Amino acid sequence: MNKDLTVGKPATVLRSFCLPLFGSIIFQQLYNIADSLVAGKFINENALASVGNSYEITLIFIAFAFGCNIGCSVITSMFFGAKNYSKMKTAVSTSLIAGAVICGVLMAIGIGFCDDLLRLIRTPADVFADSKLYLDIYVWGLPFVFFYNIATGIFSALGDSKTPFYFLAVSSVSNIGMDILFVAGFDMGVAGVAWATFICQGVSCLLAMLVVLQKLKSIPTAKGFTWFSWKICGDIAKIAVPSILQQSFISVGNIVIQGVINGFGPGVMAGYSASVKLNNLVITSFTTLGNGISNYTAQNLGAGKKERIPEGFKAGLRLVWTVTVPIVILYLTCGRMLLMFFMDKPSVTAMSSGLMFLRIVTPFYFIAAVKLTADGVLRGSSMMGKFMIGTFTDLILRVVLAFVLSGTALGSTGIWCAWPIGWTVSAVCSLLFYLYGPWKVRKESESGIVTGKYR
Repeated sequence: MNKDLTVGKPATVLRSFCLPLFGSIIFQQLYNIADSLVAGKFINENALASVGNSYEITLIFIAFAFGCNIGCSVITSMFFGAKNYSKMKTAVSTSLIAGAVICGVLMAIGIGFCDDLLRLIRTPADVFADSKLYLDIYVWGLPFVFFYNIATGIFSALGDSKTPFYFLAVSSVSNIGMDILFVAGFDMGVAGVAWATFICQGVSCLLAMLVVLQKLKSIPTAKGFTWFSWKICGDIAKIAVPSILQQSFISVGNIVIQGVINGFGPGVMAGYSASVKLNNLVITSFTTLGNGISNYTAQNLGAGKKERIPEGFKAGLRLVWTVTVPIVILYLTCGRMLLMFFMDKPSVTAMSSGLMFLRIVTPFYFIAAVKLTADGVLRGSSMMGKFMIGTFTDLILRVVLAFVLSGTALGSTGIWCAWPIGWTVSAVCSLLFYLYGPWKVRKESESGIVTGKYR
């Protein structure tokens, strides 16, 4: 069901729109969590390290898919809020065409340079073959990742956060079952984990695209629409490229950090692989809620209702903090039990490394929530320059500090300390940018969005 986010109490609107998004990302993360869980429990610790090692590279590909998602979603939201349905459909078709081209290029790079990427992050010899196997299969499934992300971006732009939730719930649960079947039943090893994800993502992508096309077909357009617009493609790129750069550089930063971690051996690698999955579940959830706030911001700016933005920010932050409280309590009190889901008879090094990561990082989720909520508003209002400053501040600090602190007596523990420092400094930047946004100073000239550009 399509939903107009420009009417109603902001707290109620965001809650009903964002909670299904939160549920969706939980199930989305189950794909990666299931892969690591099955690899660690049904194969061995090296298999867990292999999946975790490959995951850092797959995040680069996901970054591009996410950029297409948010670029399409924000621009489509603006046209939907302005009730310009012809241009809205042009934005959708333009996103699909551009996404297909980008996906093809990335597949060529992934197929041609898989070995080089794994060597770049100093992948140990005893996990290299399985890391390559997992990554090779993943690359062939990239079209499913791209088009599914674009489809969910369209659903969000139309105010429909429930449909993608249903798809993900079914496909994620199916993925867990297929992981176990392929690995424990058919003894396919790491290849079974990869193929299970490939198949489930493929089915969910095809179904999502069919539903979204039917949904668009039901929206009338008096003047029709064009299949591709360079002008709209440029508008999408202004949102998508910074988002891609944000996620890509974060992924590159994580790959660099993974290289530092790999120097401490398979035990620390396995502990980090398990704990970072739990961390990514939280951060990706916050980012997704921030995306919901971006859609809310974009629709309201498209409708010329910028006065609703500060109310939306406050309501969004309260929502994210409400989600944060039980997560922090769970991770701090049940960290060992959660890590055991990923590792069967873990080494002392693996368990201690994973626990230390969670204990250092978890209390700072409240600060990360502030940053990602403010980022949602900045991105939804096309303030991408300021959005990028906050992102790069976090990234640079984390990478530099990972190198510096790991070389001290802290060892691998020093790497984990880089996360909260980067989050804290970048949160201050993003919050200041939000506080001095155009909705605060009320200068129409500061935001071309509210002057009828998308009407």
